[in-house]
Amino acid sequence: MRGLISAVMLLAAAPVVGEEAAWQPMSGAEIAHALTGRVLQYDSAWQDFRVSGRTLYNAGRDSWGYWRVEGDRYCSMWPPSDLWACYDMERSGHRLRFIGSGADDVTEARYRD
Repeated sequence: MRGLISAVMLLAAAPVVGEEAAWQPMSGAEIAHALTGRVLQYDSAWQDFRVSGRTLYNAGRDSWGYWRVEGDRYCSMWPPSDLWACYDMERSGHRLRFIGSGADDVTEARYRD
């Protein structure tokens, strides 16, 4: 019985396989490195972040915009508007999260294969 209890305690202390890492805030340099030349997959769309600062978003049709990093935030602009919207970003393993100013303004993505 003592051996069984020891085995159960060891299993309880071991990390869970596939356990997700905690969300970590990203710096501007980390954001630039994470996005430049990469394609992200969202639930029902994808986005290509070009080195040139252009970005292509597709949720059934192409939409071209611009992206940049300002301080420690990701920013995007989608013509015909000339207004930039900026987001904090966090990373958890291979997942990224864009966090806007509203409580419900959070979008998660992963790198596209």
